[in-house]
Amino acid sequence: MQPTYEMAERQKALFGRSGSGEGEQEMEEETAETAVPNIMEKAFYFEQAGVGLSSDESFRVFMALKQLVEQQPIHTCRFWGKILGLSRSYLVAEVEFREGEEEAEEEEVEEMTEGGEGMEAHGEEEGDEDEDKATDVIPKPTWKPPPVIPKEDSRTGTNRYLYFVCNEPGRPWMRLPVTPIQIVQARKIRKFFTGYLDAPVISYPPFPGNEANYLRAQIARISAATHISPLGFYQFGEEEGDEEEEGGAGRDSYEENPDFEGIPVLELVDSMANWVHHTQHILPQGRCTWVNPLQKTEEEEELGEEEEKADEGVEEVEQEVGPPLLTPLSEDAEIMHMAPWTARLSCTLSPQYSVAVVRSNLWPGAYAYASGKKFENIYIGWGHKYSPENFNPSLPAPIQHEYPSGPDTIEMSDPTVEEEQALKAAQEQALAAAEEEEEDEEEDEDEDQDD
Repeated sequence: MQPTYEMAERQKALFGRSGSGEGEQEMEEETAETAVPNIMEKAFYFEQAGVGLSSDESFRVFMALKQLVEQQPIHTCRFWGKILGLSRSYLVAEVEFREGEEEAEEEEVEEMTEGGEGMEAHGEEEGDEDEDKATDVIPKPTWKPPPVIPKEDSRTGTNRYLYFVCNEPGRPWMRLPVTPIQIVQARKIRKFFTGYLDAPVISYPPFPGNEANYLRAQIARISAATHISPLGFYQFGEEEGDEEEEGGAGRDSYEENPDFEGIPVLELVDSMANWVHHTQHILPQGRCTWVNPLQKTEEEEELGEEEEKADEGVEEVEQEVGPPLLTPLSEDAEIMHMAPWTARLSCTLSPQYSVAVVRSNLWPGAYAYASGKKFENIYIGWGHKYSPENFNPSLPAPIQHEYPSGPDTIEMSDPTVEEEQALKAAQEQALAAAEEEEEDEEEDEDEDQDD
């Protein structure tokens, strides 16, 4: 009973109210517009589809999201889903901060990063001084690491929303960070979550981060592939032009369609063309909008001519282009002759009162429902993508070739005893001849002096 008692103690704070005489005023404030979603209504529809959490757990998640909204400057909040772990699971909240709040936090992070860069630069200067003092100059390698892909700005691409996680209602919410390289490496590995954000991710290829970064990368991948909505619920804004951006991704924003009247449930089940993706596709680069990694900044353009000549041999990177926003599900690729999506009615006995349920076969655990003007997405699973074949880790890189052998690199063979004796005799003869020449010169000088 002790673990149950401890859990009850932690969750007791979710049901408490601050203050005693201001109960009616708090009730009036809560009935007004709030960022807390109606979890119980969405749980009712997902229960008809046979997925979701229990009613008790759904209500505790609702109270935990309410606590998160009170602690953070949140404008919109949504229950993203639950990712299962070996020891503990993760409850995921998808939020969007109010204007200006997120920028202040990012400035603090940038200041800390700049301070760390300054420390590194100071260390590099000391190292340069030591190199100047050394007599032997160590040759510098010509290899350059691949350019770092910058992360996307807030409210765009993979950073369109912020994600907070906790292990169970009542525990503190933690914000998850991610970078493009982490998303790229997450596609190459397959790891179960432990339930501890600071746990290391031991894999090959190496993952640049801990479990918190890997979790955030998987959330980005699942969201980009499984967040869908009925056709016509979203539309592109009238202010946006038809021209595509320079990155090739086209339009990257949309708005709700006020004239949307809903699609009949039977039509949603019969044709996947009535469903569209409303989250941007993640390119192989790890971003939703492509950037040229070889494009130099103003500081890099001031480098010397030697580095520019070295970069002349580098080939240009081909631009990556993904499917545009609001692409129908009917255009998704098949998985080994298997449809990527499965649609059904929640109840075939009373289709007039049923909801349309769509299940992702590419990411098991991702579901969506639609009924009239309402729809929602949820994910409850292990965070693994379906693979028709067994998962095989990437092989190590091939062994590098040996340095080409030539006269300059071949080691000389040791001389034999006879060769050493012959060399010694030749050196003695040369020495004796030199001494004789010196004696002859001295005698000639003596004779000249006598004359």
